[in-house]
Amino acid sequence: MDFRIADTFTDSLAKLTGEEQKVVKTTTFDLQVNPVNPGMSFHKLEHGRDPRFWSVRVSSDIRMIVHRTDTSLLLCYVDHHDKAYGWAERRKLETHPKTGAAQLVEIRETVQEIRVPKVVAVPDPVVPKELLFAKVSDETLLGYGVPPEWLEEAHRVDEDGLLQLADHLPSEAAEALLELATGGTPKVAKPVMPSDPFEHPDALRRFRVMANAEELALALDYPWEKWAIFLHPAQRQWVERTYTGPARVSGSAGTGKTIVALHRAVFLARTHPDSRVLLTTFSETLAHALRTKLRRLISHDPHLAERLEVHALPAIGERLFEAAFGKANLASADVIRQALLKASRKLEGGSFTLPFLVAEWTDIVDAWQLETWEAYRDAKRLGRKTRLPESQRVRLWTLFETVRTHLKTKGLITQATLFKALTEHLASRKHLPFDFVVVDEAQDISVSQLRCLAVLGSRNPQGLFFAGDMGQRIFQQPFSWKVQGVDIRGRSRSLNINYRTSHQIRRQADRLLGPEVSDVDGNTETRTGTVSVFNGPAPLIKAHLEPEAEVATVAQWLKDRAVEGVQPHEVGIFVRSDDELVRAREAAAKAGLPFKVLDDRVETLQGYAAICPMHLAKGLEFRAVVVMACDDEVIPLQSRIESATDDADLEEIYTTERHLLYVACTRARDHLLVTCGGPASEFLDDLKTPIGHKSI
Repeated sequence: MDFRIADTFTDSLAKLTGEEQKVVKTTTFDLQVNPVNPGMSFHKLEHGRDPRFWSVRVSSDIRMIVHRTDTSLLLCYVDHHDKAYGWAERRKLETHPKTGAAQLVEIRETVQEIRVPKVVAVPDPVVPKELLFAKVSDETLLGYGVPPEWLEEAHRVDEDGLLQLADHLPSEAAEALLELATGGTPKVAKPVMPSDPFEHPDALRRFRVMANAEELALALDYPWEKWAIFLHPAQRQWVERTYTGPARVSGSAGTGKTIVALHRAVFLARTHPDSRVLLTTFSETLAHALRTKLRRLISHDPHLAERLEVHALPAIGERLFEAAFGKANLASADVIRQALLKASRKLEGGSFTLPFLVAEWTDIVDAWQLETWEAYRDAKRLGRKTRLPESQRVRLWTLFETVRTHLKTKGLITQATLFKALTEHLASRKHLPFDFVVVDEAQDISVSQLRCLAVLGSRNPQGLFFAGDMGQRIFQQPFSWKVQGVDIRGRSRSLNINYRTSHQIRRQADRLLGPEVSDVDGNTETRTGTVSVFNGPAPLIKAHLEPEAEVATVAQWLKDRAVEGVQPHEVGIFVRSDDELVRAREAAAKAGLPFKVLDDRVETLQGYAAICPMHLAKGLEFRAVVVMACDDEVIPLQSRIESATDDADLEEIYTTERHLLYVACTRARDHLLVTCGGPASEFLDDLKTPIGHKSI
């Protein structure tokens, strides 16, 4: 007997208390062991529209809704008695007549009326609202997966009612209508009529066969991590595609780029049983998060871990370097700052600030491994409007040569130097340590790291796969990938279905960025086509003149979320830097909220809210997020602004500071509060700026 689990079941399970979930999981395991167990209390629903819906008694008040046939059992929903029965009485499981996909369809007659305009004669200047899909044919709507009984409502809906309608539709239909409403052209999958409607690509995203107890445990233990079970068709095609060269998947926050990277790495390891796969990212913080997620994904197939390694790029670089040359003696950031400061004091005819020298060394001299005056003289600063006079650059090069000589004398090298040596070594080897490399958060890898990856992936057209979002670039200056040997043109695709962040939060956060983001090679990511498929409360922006008032507001907001059932570990509080952490701690303490201040390992704890600077927020997700201390001179950070040497430098600083705030805001799923405790950052005005009419 096939034992399946629906995403509606994992969603409903996550809303129960911890004790209720334990009892449900025990009952679920009993069902999987013996679905026809006479000891299980099955009850046929009397008022259900689908005769194959049954309830299973979990406790005195908890009921599980299952769909049962002679050959299958599908877990559909779980809740308290009346709510569970109400859910089942409003739904039926059917095969869509056009697409052939299995769908849980909400029955039209018993749901609340969708708000639609009534076309009546009205005096000017009142104008009826535009019906979004009045001219779209039934055949087209059916092709999008709209159930036949919802066609009339689809034809009659206006912009105000669209999101409410979307809540009642199967996900593929909701996504298509949202994309159509925002000016896009939904991709229509070729109709498939497989012998099993659960095998349709649209059905695979919401139903999954549980082959064994380990898979079921994975589904029930991590209901928020639905990516480990259900993969969206748009994601699946990029996971399983055969490429003719390096490829990249992009998309705004919450569109599943990390999901795709994880599944791509596992797919390569499974389909190439003799290969070694590296899954990597730019920092140890994110690598640790990837390891945790990967363990969940392959927990029922642990032997894959023998050939699938997860490392931060600096860590794997150091390991490979040590194997080739011996342990690297790396110069710390503080050592380099002191060397630059000492050399600058001896420099005649130049009064350069230390922040400028650090930026010039880090972003130009060391990043590009410039070893001669001619190379430094001819180095291009992308977008720089003001070019330093050659006389000043000559003096600067004298300073940088002094620093390079100092490091060499001490036997120290930088990360960039390490990767340069490693790249040259790997290029000369017959056998490479990895057959495939998958890179997450690729927007923040460095020049020297990309050059090394280009060599690692040079022996196989499938060798390199990247996932990232140019709108979240916060650590690296832009540069041409093509020049470094990684040409993704024609093999770059943006994901546009946001399943993590509510429509309201996504729309507000997107105001911080432009509608399009382009890289140096001309690859463009369009953000206007992104749609979120669920609603939530509007984000709040609260400005205060004093930190004490801000702390009080945040504390009360956190108390209100707790009353609504948001658990402590479902809360994240972010600030710009360590200097503002004290405000976050005070707010959490005042709210009576247990919390943990995260370190670089970013390990969240059950039962504790997470507090950390914005740059550690990448990869995290919470039901409720507070972004505090968004004050003037805090974001954008005043010390960074003062280090700018020209308009282009200043523009780059503003860009990455915006990206930081965008990253922090988009960690929220349902609730977002943004506050300041002093003169407000100019970015708060940007968050409040009205957006255009087509804002679905």
